[in-house]
Parts: sequence; structure tokens; C-alpha cells
Amino acid sequence: MRRRVFLMGMGAAAGRAAAQPAGLVYQPLFDGTTLQGWTVHYGPSTAFYASGGEIIIHPSSGFPAWLGTNEDFENFDFRGEVFLKGWANGGIYLCAPRYGRPTECGFKINLFHKPDVRDADQAMGSIFPLVAPTKVNVRPNEWNSFRIRLDWPQLTVWINGERVQDVNCDHHPELRFRRRSGALGIESLSYPLRFRALEVARLPGRLAWDHLYFQPADLGQWEVLERGRFEALGDVLRADGLGYLATRNIYQDFEWQCYVRAAKHSNGGILFRAQQPADGYEVQLHDVEGAVYPTGSLYHYARCRPYPRIAPEEWFPLQIVVQGRRCVVRVNGDTVVDYSGLEKTAPGRLMIQAHQEGKWIEYREIRVRRLPAS
Repeated sequence: MRRRVFLMGMGAAAGRAAAQPAGLVYQPLFDGTTLQGWTVHYGPSTAFYASGGEIIIHPSSGFPAWLGTNEDFENFDFRGEVFLKGWANGGIYLCAPRYGRPTECGFKINLFHKPDVRDADQAMGSIFPLVAPTKVNVRPNEWNSFRIRLDWPQLTVWINGERVQDVNCDHHPELRFRRRSGALGIESLSYPLRFRALEVARLPGRLAWDHLYFQPADLGQWEVLERGRFEALGDVLRADGLGYLATRNIYQDFEWQCYVRAAKHSNGGILFRAQQPADGYEVQLHDVEGAVYPTGSLYHYARCRPYPRIAPEEWFPLQIVVQGRRCVVRVNGDTVVDYSGLEKTAPGRLMIQAHQEGKWIEYREIRVRRLPAS
């Protein structure tokens, strides 16, 4: 090992030991030589590379490329170091989805070289672009340490040993609906940021999900109503034709998460609080922007606003939160419906609707968690 790399590693290790909170057990996220355990999303495989004990962003990669852990994390304590050279901008993703927009679906802690406090919601340590840090203490042209702790609902961030964020996400109108688990990631904005000493400690999780479709065996939790074709294609559930797939269990207040992709101009939906298809509420999946109720709308009650940023045959995250009289729909990180006039509050079945022959809609990682009654 070269002396420079050895001494650099010794210094980083000493700093980590001094900063380590008592009782946490950290695991390395980077082996120092390869990107094993990580995946490049929305960019070429060369967008990030390992060299000299560091993960480096290639300047030719560019947004929306990002590097994410293959493992998902719910509550965690994540730390490392980043070198900001010259004009430098990027971000660290938390709870990032496998598909869709990490900044809007999960969280982005901004990395920015400027030490001034103008436009502080974009400064180093901001929860971009929503919450400014309490202090901007970035060190341009140096290694900067970061530590990020998410123990829902509290999100705390330290930059260079000083706390710059301590936010209760449940008290923030936007953050409260963000994903609470997902990948840790590094954003590329075409600046050659360098990262080292990446480690994470898992904290106890609190989410209890029903996995309604992750593999073909999960179809046993559903039954087909009326006509329709519902195929288990490995980890993908495909709906086509005319009919419904209904859960055997019933749900009253819940959060639904899944990934969806659909043929161009497809038509279908997700029903909830339904005894039969005709008596439930429906979140529409209709890939026609000019329709009265396009994708994301609460059919008959609320048209989506804005029209969600999705493309035919591309996976996107869909989130539905129903609690009491309120229904919130989020499509690819946008809240497109927030409706508080639900009259039917009794529990019912969840249903997947297929509503057009030859226009398939596919689902991945369908999960639901029960929420306390409001």
C-alpha cells in the first residue's frame, strides 16, 4: 500500500473513532476498491468509479445519474466524508426509490461549496430544496465530514461535526409523506465529487408492511372478481382486460406503496374501502393527460394537480395514504391529490382494476401498512 493512501486511511479512521456515538455498530458501505453493493441508476456504468479508496463521480455522467446501495435502509445513522473541489454541487439521497425521482420521493441532503448563507435552502446541509440548515459551515477545497441520522420522525444532520438540521418530519407538510425506507445514494450533477469512509449503522425499524405482491406466491392473498387477466411474471404483476383483483384482507386506514408502469393510453386503477367494485373509491391510472380524471386522480372526486411527471412504459412510484376522511395520492414524488372529503370510512378491500383490453398495467413491490384510525 502506498504511504499516502495508508496515512489518509489512518487519519480518516481516527476521525471516525472520535466521532462515533456510543452503542452504534457501523458497517462499511464501500470496500475501497470496487462498487460492489452499489448500482448506478439512470446513467452509464462509468458514471461513478472507485479509485484510491474513494468513490468518484465522473464529470461526464450528469443528472439524473445516481449511485445507490443495493440494500434498503429505514432508520439509520449514516456518515462519511466528501471532498468539494472548486465549484461543486451534488447531493446525498436517503430513502431513495429504485425507480423515479430520489429528491422528491425520498430526501436529498444538498452538497454545495459556497459558504455564504444567501439562498440557504440550497446550501450545504439543506434538505433540498425545502429546509435550510441552521448553519452553513462548508469547507471548500477540503474534505468535509457528514453524519445523517434518520430515526423517524426525526432527521438530524451534522456537517463537519456541527449539527445543522434537526427536523421532525411529521411536522413538515411535505416531508411527512416522503418514503421512510429505501436506498442510500450519491447524486451526480457532473461535478467530480469524491467520497470516502462511508459507513452506516442500522437503527430499529418501526414499519410493519403487508407484502401483497413481491413474488408469484403472493397471488394467494388475492382473488379475481369478474373478468380480467392478472399474470404473475416473476416479480411483476400484470393486469389486462376487464376485471378486478381484490385482496382477501380488508383495510381501513393505510399507506399503499408500489411501482407502476403502463402501456400508452392505458386505463385502470386502485380501489380502496370497497366491498364490491361499485362501492369503493378509485385512484385512477389513466395515461391520458387531457382526460377528466387522468393518472393520480381520485375518480369522481378530485382531478390530479399537477399532472404527474410519468412516461409510458416507464416505472414510477405510486403512494396512496388514506386516513379517516383524507386521501393523499403521490405519483413519482408529486402530491397530486390531497382530498379531505371521504364519506365512506368503513374498512373494505383493496382492488386492482383492469379497464381496457390490450392496454396492460404492471406492478412491482406492492406493499401496504395499516395506519391508526384518525
